[in-house]
Amino acid sequence: MSRVNPDTSEQEASDPEPSRDTSDEAHDVDAGPSADDALVERVRGWVDEAQHIVVLTGAGISTDSGIPDFRGPQGVWTRNPEAEKRAMLQHYMSDPAIRRRAWLDRLDHQAWVAEPNEGHRALVTLERRRKLDTLITQNVDGLHQAAGSDPERVVEVHGTIRQVMCMSCDERTPMRDALDRVRAGEADPPCRACGGILKSATISFGQNLVPADIERAGAAARRADLLLAVGSTLAVYPVADVVPVARMAGARIVILNGSETAMDHLADAVLRGSISGLLPRVVGR
Repeated sequence: MSRVNPDTSEQEASDPEPSRDTSDEAHDVDAGPSADDALVERVRGWVDEAQHIVVLTGAGISTDSGIPDFRGPQGVWTRNPEAEKRAMLQHYMSDPAIRRRAWLDRLDHQAWVAEPNEGHRALVTLERRRKLDTLITQNVDGLHQAAGSDPERVVEVHGTIRQVMCMSCDERTPMRDALDRVRAGEADPPCRACGGILKSATISFGQNLVPADIERAGAAARRADLLLAVGSTLAVYPVADVVPVARMAGARIVILNGSETAMDHLADAVLRGSISGLLPRVVGR
């Protein structure tokens, strides 16, 4: 199973609805540019009631920390399509020039200077309230752990930029060690154990996901009573499947994002706005 983007027909496919009491819920509600206080309070009530909250985060939770998203108006791939090409495994493995450019990009990655924002810290609060079951993240920046989230509860389905891996022998080492080699003049540093190609320990397009991570995310979705999808376009599969899986299992779905997502039609509530502003209001203290 590899990381993919669905085409439009796949995104718009309908999903079966579970049978449940929905008399007190706000279906497919868009709070507009500034989230409505009443809707925020309703969602906060759902958080208070829930016992097994699963959170899925995407790039939108880290933009307020200075890390750009990928497909937004100012996204990395919107402004520079060549950067998306470097995220494709086949190009990275076959073209030394792409690898050299990728190493230079890693030297300047915003993750090295970014700090967690109020959105990240709100999820730590959720954990301390003993509400958080699992935090599934598409992000590779490590800011959830930096904010104080328990690493045992975090599932990094797209890996982490804070390590490198050898594509031949699977050895993992700290990213900082590889970057020191690049600064010292190695434009495309090979694995010191076997001479193989090194890559950040992130999941590139066309690269197999870690089955245990996907299984763990799916299991969490099936036991959730509330799923918060935060800062994700919900357009990258298979991780986006946790939303319909949780819905079918009877969980309420709340989407918090700055723009429309591919699964707004499945949500019990949709909150639009800054994640670092919205999430603390929803989570409470």
